[in-house]
Amino acid sequence: MSQQIEIFTIPSPCKRVCETDKQGYCLTCFRSRDERFSWLELSDEQKQDILRLCRQRALRKKYFLYQQQQQNLLQQSQSSEQLDLL
Repeated sequence: MSQQIEIFTIPSPCKRVCETDKQGYCLTCFRSRDERFSWLELSDEQKQDILRLCRQRALRKKYFLYQQQQQNLLQQSQSSEQLDLL
């Protein structure tokens, strides 16, 4: 079985805004420090795995922010109801 030659390399997901969260993941591309620094040495399969992990991290963060927003709305609603009772 012959190996297929890759015509296109997998580009870095870097957005050129390097800022990390408390867990050490980039806020824009969601890669860890090691994933960012070793990108050029990784195989395409490893890069695809990292991109999959980045998508999961992004979705997790989006869901967390959504939960926070819903909790804030609930707290505002409860505060408003308490003021109405006064």
